[in-house]
Amino acid sequence: MFWTHPWYALRVQSGREKFVASFLRSKGYTEFLPLYRAKCRWSDRHKEVERVLFPGYLFCRFDPQDRLPIITTPYVISIVGAGKTPIPIEEAEVEAISVVALSGLETEPWPFVGAGDRVLLTDGPLSGLEGILVEVKKRCRLVVSVTLLQRSVAVELDGNWIAPIRPRRAEQMMRLAVVA
Repeated sequence: MFWTHPWYALRVQSGREKFVASFLRSKGYTEFLPLYRAKCRWSDRHKEVERVLFPGYLFCRFDPQDRLPIITTPYVISIVGAGKTPIPIEEAEVEAISVVALSGLETEPWPFVGAGDRVLLTDGPLSGLEGILVEVKKRCRLVVSVTLLQRSVAVELDGNWIAPIRPRRAEQMMRLAVVA
């Protein structure tokens, strides 16, 4: 699928993400606000609620040369970038977050992981997705990250779905050079 504009991350006032997403959608922009289900416990009851996966952020497609309508949207703080230059989010990262958020699997925010074993999921609802594998309480989780935001999402998965990704030839050569 070809899109005319890349994804950008918007920093928005925390707690106002759904409002901003709705406002941008009404202006004709393509926005993406990843959500997850969380179990909350109050003194008198338990309830499952919908929460924002990246509090204070949402994704939007727009022309960076015409960003005034974006930055003048109520509760938008800034466009994530370097100085005043917006930096686009990798298409594959937004797609991976979308697949995870819509998978129906237990999902939760996760601390950003910069290093670890990259894996490819070969089976299940996330088949074809790549990410970093971590183990928490003897359960496998796939961590998918948005590098620019330094934010990650973890999704619990079946260990049988995982296949290691071999490092690229150049990476192998660099590792050999460092060891030698």
